[in-house]
Formats: sequence, C-alpha cells, structure tokens
Amino acid sequence: MTDRQLPKWSELKPLLHPKPVVLNGTDRRLGNAVTIADLRSIARRRTPRSVFDYTDGAAEEELSLSRARQTFRDLTFNPGILRGVGTVDTTTTVLGQPSAQPFGFGPTGFTRMMHADGEAAVARVAGKMDIPYGLSTLGTTNIEDLATAAPGTRKWFQLYVWRDHGPAEDLMRRAKEQGFEALMLTVDCPVGGSRYRDIRNGFAIPPALSVKTVLDGAMHPNWWVNFLTTPPLEFASLDSWGGTVGEMMNALFDPTMSLDDLDWVRRTWDGPLIVKGIQTVEDARAVVDHGADAVLLSNHGGRQLDRSPVPLRLVPEVRDALGPDAEIMVDTGVMSGSDVVAAIALGASSVLVGRAYLYGLMAGGERGVQRAADILATEVKRTMALLGARRIADLGPQHVRLP
Repeated sequence: MTDRQLPKWSELKPLLHPKPVVLNGTDRRLGNAVTIADLRSIARRRTPRSVFDYTDGAAEEELSLSRARQTFRDLTFNPGILRGVGTVDTTTTVLGQPSAQPFGFGPTGFTRMMHADGEAAVARVAGKMDIPYGLSTLGTTNIEDLATAAPGTRKWFQLYVWRDHGPAEDLMRRAKEQGFEALMLTVDCPVGGSRYRDIRNGFAIPPALSVKTVLDGAMHPNWWVNFLTTPPLEFASLDSWGGTVGEMMNALFDPTMSLDDLDWVRRTWDGPLIVKGIQTVEDARAVVDHGADAVLLSNHGGRQLDRSPVPLRLVPEVRDALGPDAEIMVDTGVMSGSDVVAAIALGASSVLVGRAYLYGLMAGGERGVQRAADILATEVKRTMALLGARRIADLGPQHVRLP
C-alpha cells in the first residue's frame, strides 16, 4: 500500500507558475505561434479568403508547391556528434556583404493587401535582422517610400521586363538613386500562370466590393477597417488594374523576352544582378555567361508552371556546374529554419523566403513578420547545433540526404 497525504501549500507553491496574462490580442496570438505553420493558421483565420488564397495558393493543381514542401519534409539529416557547438555562428556573406542569417526576405507582390503595414514593415524587420529584403515591381509601396521607411536595410529591387523597356529603365534609375544594392531580374513569367484559387475567388486588384467580399469582410472586420482607412494601394510600376493578377501579367509581360533582354539589363544596371526563375542547369550557365552575378533557383513559389522542377533538387547540380565560388540562391517551399539549413548544406549560398514572412504579416503586421523571422533564426541555429556545424561554412552535403 502507498501512503498518501494531502499536499501542503508550501509544497505546491514552488510547482505553480501561472502563465502571465497577455492583454494585447496580437501579442497573445503571436506568442502562441511556435512554427511558421502556426502563423499560417492564424493568418487564415484573420484574413479574407481571397487574400489568404492569393498568398497561400499556387498554379493549377499546386503540385509544384506541394512537391517542393514534400521534398523538404522527406529529406534526411546526418548529424555529426562531438563537434563542440557551444557557440553557433549563423552569419554568412550574400553578394559580397555580411548577412546575419543565411536567409533573406524575397520580393512579393501586393504586400499591403495582406496587411496595411505592408512592405515597409517587412523591410524594417529585415533591417533589424541584418538580412536583405527584395521589393517587387508589383509591390504596393513605391521605391522612394520604402527607402525612407527602411533606410538602414539592405534593399534589392525585383524587376519584371515587359514589352516597353521605358518603364523598366525608369524603375532601375529610381532604385539606383535610392540606394538599392542589387537588381533581381525575374525571367520565368513570359505569361501569367493559371492560379485556380484566384480565378474561383474572383480575386482582383484592387478587391471588388461584391456581395461575396462584403460578406467575407463581415467575418474579418479588422482587415477591412485597415484596408479602408489606410492610403489606397500604390504600385511600384502601375497605379491600378481592374482584372485578375494573371490577366495583368499577361498584359504587361513580354513573351518574346530573350537573352538579348538580359544583355540590355546588364548594360543598364551597373550593380549586382540576380536572375530569378532559373530551373535548369543549362539556363544557370547561360545567364552567368551573360553577366549575372547570382542565380536564384526558383519556380516562382509554384505559381507559374505546375509540375516544374523542385528548386531544392537543382541546388547540387547547379553548384557542380557553376563551381564553388558561384552565388546560388534558392526559394520555394521553405517553411522552417531547418529547410534553410538543408538548402545551404546542399550547396546554396543563401535562401529567400516569401510566404513564411507573409503568414506572419497577415497574422500580426510588423510584429508578425518579426515573429516569423525569430522563428526561422532560432530554428537555423538549433538545427546547425544538432548537425554539429558551428559555422555556415561547416555545412555540407554530408549533412543532408535527399529522398
């Protein structure tokens, strides 16, 4: 028989640690988010369906995106032991400049649609984290305003080249005048991909106040109040558009774009040039031969051609083809710091995230972006320690096995 007795308060008191009451709703929600997936769940609850689906969705059956994420989930880490990882250094070099993390914030369109804080909030967090941030041609904050909002942030400008080269020349000139460090030329959009979620939702820029959107707005009043009481959406390259995103891309972008256009951009822009949207080894070689300083292996987050290659799988091949000194970036499907570490170990120079910080933005504005960045940074450091890597340079193919 076990002897039992009523516990004394003096014995219970040390065991009781009540969780502090957090009165601010945003802080409370973000404090409960442990992963990027948690932020995604919060974002889904707090954002109108059409806006969330624009961010979350991909082309057609969304196979490209799901395969990219599944590849990260299915890979195997090979940890090294007894490596003395009491201190882990996550700093690295990106385009010849120091970066506190091996990841940066990639360009995304219509960011103020997700939350009124928009691109300025994302850029400010990037500055605090000492990582680069890319502003999209289709961003909802213009070049000059972003430069004012985040003067200390490493800023890149992402450029689409369309039929008339004049506007692109103007955008490059403005970016250079405002101190943008690099140009990121996107080359995987000769036409717009077919995004079924957007079509079914009737998603347009700006959102049309149909019966459907009004009813959805009633379920997300905070988002609508922010949207209706903040300055109208302003685009870096155009003022307004009355159709779907895919229709706009088809109207703007040039299906005849070729390596000659890349040569023209190289002549026009005298700073670092990243070419985004590389999906074959041959194209990686070609753009480097035509003056690219870095290649970004990307299938546009799965938003253009469905069943396109998984960018992560291309990393080892492109590294072998371009050599040890080439600047090779990768995106698509990244949902954790361990995903970032895996990409670096396979040969990437750095990783760009998009949806991960947008989920944070939708979940809690600038504080949500900061929460996403903190989650990723914590996971990067922990994963490196568990792999036995004290520095980014210690990571290598021996640490990862692809399925």
